[in-house]
Amino acid sequence: MARFKHYDYNQTKMIPLRFADQIQPGTFEHTLNHVVDNDLDLSIFEQRYRNDTNGAPAYDPAILLKIVLFAYSRGITSSRCIAQACRENVLFMALSADSEPHHSTIADFVTRMDEGIAPLFTHVLMVFNQMGLIGREMFTKSGRPKH
Repeated sequence: MARFKHYDYNQTKMIPLRFADQIQPGTFEHTLNHVVDNDLDLSIFEQRYRNDTNGAPAYDPAILLKIVLFAYSRGITSSRCIAQACRENVLFMALSADSEPHHSTIADFVTRMDEGIAPLFTHVLMVFNQMGLIGREMFTKSGRPKH
């Protein structure tokens, strides 16, 4: 009779994970993180929030922009799929600082900030092109290749 290694789906395994270590230098996500944090003027987003004295704290627009642009770069345009990626994909977790925004938050950000996102997306793509981090395909704002 054949023998197989024992396995147990009920066992627990702790895997320490530091999100900053997941964004490796020289990668698309590292450059995106750096460009959004250091090269982009995000003041257009701050002007649209009115929660200085009351209301719940909002997600940082830089975080939302990172996950939306990263998702677009991978062809993910659905806010539900982006939210799912933030829960399940370690790179999305790292870019979002494990904040897990709800799909309606992501959809609202994209809808309300569309005019602000488009030029930033163009700027990010130009920087990535200069660095050789994207191929020669043209991308639309939706993240899909343009034929």
